[in-house]
Amino acid sequence: MNYRKIPNGKGPVSILGLGCMRFPLLADGKIDEKQVEEMMVYGIEKGINYIDTAWGYHGGESEPLVGKILEKTGLREKVNIVTKLPSYLIKKKEDLDYYFNQQLERLRVDKIDYYLVHTLTEAFWKNVTEAEIFSFLDRIKAEGKVGHVGFSFHDELPLFKTIVDSYQWDFCMIQYNYLDTEYQAGKAGLEYATGKGLGVFVMEPLRGGGLVNNISPEIMAEWNGSSKGYKPVEWGLRWVWNHPEVTLLLSGMSSFDQIKENIEIAERMKNPILDQEDLERIERVKEIYKSKIKVNCTGCNYCMPCPFGVDIPGAFEFYNNASMFNDVDRFSQSYQMFVKEEARADRCKACGKCEPQCPQGIKIISQLKNVAETLQHGNTKKD
Repeated sequence: MNYRKIPNGKGPVSILGLGCMRFPLLADGKIDEKQVEEMMVYGIEKGINYIDTAWGYHGGESEPLVGKILEKTGLREKVNIVTKLPSYLIKKKEDLDYYFNQQLERLRVDKIDYYLVHTLTEAFWKNVTEAEIFSFLDRIKAEGKVGHVGFSFHDELPLFKTIVDSYQWDFCMIQYNYLDTEYQAGKAGLEYATGKGLGVFVMEPLRGGGLVNNISPEIMAEWNGSSKGYKPVEWGLRWVWNHPEVTLLLSGMSSFDQIKENIEIAERMKNPILDQEDLERIERVKEIYKSKIKVNCTGCNYCMPCPFGVDIPGAFEFYNNASMFNDVDRFSQSYQMFVKEEARADRCKACGKCEPQCPQGIKIISQLKNVAETLQHGNTKKD
């Protein structure tokens, strides 16, 4: 295993972290505890020392299982236990201690090595700052109950910079992969955080599997055109690790085969990780993905708010992903899971207020009809 330190010298941590959000499941939907234990033990024995869970993963079952396995196997001292304060549940100051103490019990520990304020958006940032998050973090650090503190982020760059500048964080976690260089914090956020001395831990390096599943023939032709023989998963992971600003990437592995493959890739990391020819190949693949975008929406939000409550940019994002990754079923399910019924594309009343506001000149009304037909009714509309 290879290791890196965060800019302030703390660490080191394995460049591959084990994410505990996508554990393998049994037929009844419960976690396959036997396979998870095999995966965790194998990963730790191979050098993974960063085990990342959170309050809400697997309906609250992830943290207790991680604690149970580490206690049972006696491997606690070989790893950094990582979990996250559920910012979305914080309503008052007392909630901070309530959830933190529950997490110590769930994980069967008296110290959490890396503790993040979870999934920060503008609304959740407001939650925790009003609950006096900074004094809380100062106190649990002083008491030796956490080692390092950070945050995970899901909003836009200006808020990211505000959060970075608001506290003496040790690290942050952002989404980053070769398609998402301008998404949320993006490359600019990566560079801003490291410039301020923070470690940057990367989530979604493979875009939830989108960069390795249902690969189109033209993209596979690009990958197979290299003499190096990398599979799509290796191209994706190597691209992230090729950034020296990245301390580690987090992979939510769902099977023993996946953890074995990812560890083998991590063990092969030597400089240079990617050469110029490799980088040019990845740029060509990126352009192929971009060519499959259905709606040229930049997410500027000039079309918002919709008088009837439709989440116009959100609708286009799911629609584009379904096309880019050739997976209508998956993104239809995600759309209907994460977008409230009253905000879906079929609620458009064709009032026309949005279209004059769009800098891209998108025919929003007709495209929302396409979204509804594709993602809400299971029909793939041909353009």
